[in-house]
Amino acid sequence: MTFDWNATLQRAPGIELREVTDGFVAYDPRRDRLHFLNSTATMLLESCDGKLRASELAQLLASAFGLQQPPLDEVANCLDRLVAEGLLICQVSPLAE
Repeated sequence: MTFDWNATLQRAPGIELREVTDGFVAYDPRRDRLHFLNSTATMLLESCDGKLRASELAQLLASAFGLQQPPLDEVANCLDRLVAEGLLICQVSPLAE
């Protein structure tokens, strides 16, 4: 499956994000599941507001972590996982085919 870099994503309704001693956790009350997140997943989850395209998220991470190139593979894998776990909702761009 090819990742759609034009898609916009937003946090699923009801997902609670909390800082804990060694990072962050996201709680999904619909599934009664707790997810432990690394710094990349946390930043992506917090940044997904339904307005930024996935490609913009990759650039945002590159800037935040001082990377020369956007970490496209890592961001695609992380976003795919967050969507699969029900933490993010993906909205495919109407221009994407």
